[in-house]
Amino acid sequence: MDKVADIASDIGEYIKQQRNSAKISLRQLSKLAGVSNPYLSQIERGVRKPSAEILQQIAKGLRISAEALYVQAGILDLPKGGPVGDAIRADPELSERQKQVLLDVYESFRRENHVAEAATKPPATAGETGTSKE
Repeated sequence: MDKVADIASDIGEYIKQQRNSAKISLRQLSKLAGVSNPYLSQIERGVRKPSAEILQQIAKGLRISAEALYVQAGILDLPKGGPVGDAIRADPELSERQKQVLLDVYESFRRENHVAEAATKPPATAGETGTSKE
């Protein structure tokens, strides 16, 4: 039960940080997200754990990726892509669709390079085990 409370507190704190960095009041965000002011306040204080749908509305109001909120809430695992993927997701000047297209292209390049790298490695011979006894 404590884990659920911790997650609710963490996501609430994260939403509050994002709201403050965007210089949006609680009242403004509640209006932008279509969520009542008292409910949003409860989320930020960790009293309530929002659903994925509410997180999506809040993300839209904050103009951030819903995926970022889902990760913070424990709904999704950390996304692939490292710092490049994080930078794409965090860019406020890109639409969600643009972010997704860039992430798809980036991941396709990474997969292509991984396949090419694997193809250039010499195949292991029957006597090789991968360990050395020198």
